[in-house]
Amino acid sequence: MSAPTTRFEDAVTRCFQAWNAGPDTVAQAVAAAWTNDGSYTDPLADARGHEQIAAVIAAVHEQFPGFVFRPSGAVDGHHDTARFSWELVSEADGSAPVAGADVVTLDAEGRIRAVLGFLDRVPAGA
Repeated sequence: MSAPTTRFEDAVTRCFQAWNAGPDTVAQAVAAAWTNDGSYTDPLADARGHEQIAAVIAAVHEQFPGFVFRPSGAVDGHHDTARFSWELVSEADGSAPVAGADVVTLDAEGRIRAVLGFLDRVPAGA
């Protein structure tokens, strides 16, 4: 990596905290991770701003209750861009029916400006 890894790791940690936040804390976690005008885009969602991002996160938790997002592998980054892989894991049995990779762009303070998500594994009908 050509930039200090902690900047990227801290941003990705905040991203996972937002994705794993409960209904009472998701808005606060999204605000801590993303810039005010931040975005999240993947093949199934295109959200702008804290409210829309929190709504996407809530919808995923409604579809996959009892699941948490976990990193799979190391965070890699340079300049203001980082990438990482993740899985959506069942707390009950450890299965991970959804997996993907995200590319994030950070602002000067290390908050997320944009996430471009890629889905590598998605169950049929999801």
